[in-house]
Amino acid sequence: MTMTIACLITIRPARRDDVDAIVAMLADDHLGHARERLEEPLPASYYQAFDAIARASDIELVVAEEAGRVVGCLQLCILPGLSSQGASRALVEDVRVASDRRSRGIGELLLQWAIGEARAKRAALIELLTHESRVDAQRFYGRLGFARSHVGMVMRF
Repeated sequence: MTMTIACLITIRPARRDDVDAIVAMLADDHLGHARERLEEPLPASYYQAFDAIARASDIELVVAEEAGRVVGCLQLCILPGLSSQGASRALVEDVRVASDRRSRGIGELLLQWAIGEARAKRAALIELLTHESRVDAQRFYGRLGFARSHVGMVMRF
C-alpha cells in the first residue's frame, strides 16, 4: 500500500535503487556508523538482503519520499505465532529518518503507516526494539503509544 500525506511525504514500498539511501540512513548515527559499510559501490550483501526481503511475503520494507528524495525508512515483519492463542505479531525494525529531515513528523508518519498495516493484517500487537542509548527514540516511541515491556537480549555472531 502507498500512502501520501499532504502531497509532501509519500510512503511507498522500497525499490532496489533506494538501497544506497537506506544504508546511508542506517549508518547515520553512533551505532550504525560502526556496523554499516558506506562504500562506493555498496557491498553486494546489501542488495542480496534487499532481494530476500522483496521475496518475503511477510516483510514490508517501505520508504518515506519527499520531493523525489528518500528521507525515511522502516521494515515491518508480520510474525505468526502460537502464543496468545495463535496470534500474529508485528515487528518494526530499522526505523530511520534522514538527519536533516528529523523532527518534521516523518518518523511518526512511518510508524502510523506500520500500525495501520499491522491492524489490517490482524496482528494482535505491534512491537519494536530500540537500543538503550537511543533515549530520544524511546521518548518518541512512548509519545506514539508504545510502552516499555520486555528486556531485550542480543547475541551477535
